[in-house]
Amino acid sequence: MKNAELIWHNGALKPWREATCHVSAHALHYGSSVFEGMRVYATPHGPAYFRLADHTRRLFESARIYEIDIGFGADEIDAACIDLIRANRLSSAYVRPIAFRGAAGLGVLARHDDPVEVAILALDWGAYLGDAIEHGADVCVASWQRPAPNTFPTWAKAGGNYLNSQLIGLEARRGGYAEGIALGSNGLLSEGAGENLFLVRRGRLLTPPTSAGVLAGITRDSVIALAGDLGIAVEERDLPREALYTSDEIFMTGTAAEITPVRSVDRKPVGTGTPGPVTRALQKAFFGLFDGVTPDTRNWLTPVCADVAEREAA
Repeated sequence: MKNAELIWHNGALKPWREATCHVSAHALHYGSSVFEGMRVYATPHGPAYFRLADHTRRLFESARIYEIDIGFGADEIDAACIDLIRANRLSSAYVRPIAFRGAAGLGVLARHDDPVEVAILALDWGAYLGDAIEHGADVCVASWQRPAPNTFPTWAKAGGNYLNSQLIGLEARRGGYAEGIALGSNGLLSEGAGENLFLVRRGRLLTPPTSAGVLAGITRDSVIALAGDLGIAVEERDLPREALYTSDEIFMTGTAAEITPVRSVDRKPVGTGTPGPVTRALQKAFFGLFDGVTPDTRNWLTPVCADVAEREAA
């Protein structure tokens, strides 16, 4: 990864090294942060955010669940995201807005008047799982499970939630896998350490429901919509572990992972062991949004610059 030179922090752009927080920050001790992962893609008309408003909306929803007062409006966060890309003169990027409880007391329960800090940083970050996006990832089923309902809210994209993801990912890495897949507390399929999960069986696209301890992913939602455009039947349903070993295709989705095929699970090949036709068709439709092949009928793209002339003059 390569960091952009400037970060938006508490309402102002500042050099990367100056965007700091205190070691007593509540979020550092207790995980009280909410964040988003967004991507800016290089398009024929200049850099553009993918589903910027939807990501910002989820950021505010996550903050509402944890009673974190972001202190800025959604429009201000959107504008700051755009300003950040312009100021750093980036044509593409992975962007991370985060709101977190700052330095105050060390009690577990933060007070409503404790400070909240907000930052947005941009990275030059390629495919999350490397060349797996082309050739497929080798994954395993983790021994760590996703939390049971009513333990903590998995719909919130909160920093503390990702301790569970780290355990899943660490176990996978030790076993020589690219990623781990978690089961829910009921023993049924949930999601990857940082990705939603899709299976293809007999031409139908299957995915665990958002009640299965998964993050309601924006890329997940995009894939479901694109599948409908392609006439691919989609079913959100509970799925047993053995569905992983009997599927024709499997892929994972996320802002970082985009659409990453899975070529094996627990060293058992998926289908032919290569990315299948449904996965490839959805990849083509998804990435086609950014090169102009797929029409942006849902207005998912938000230009960073109004037009090419403005981009060149910036």
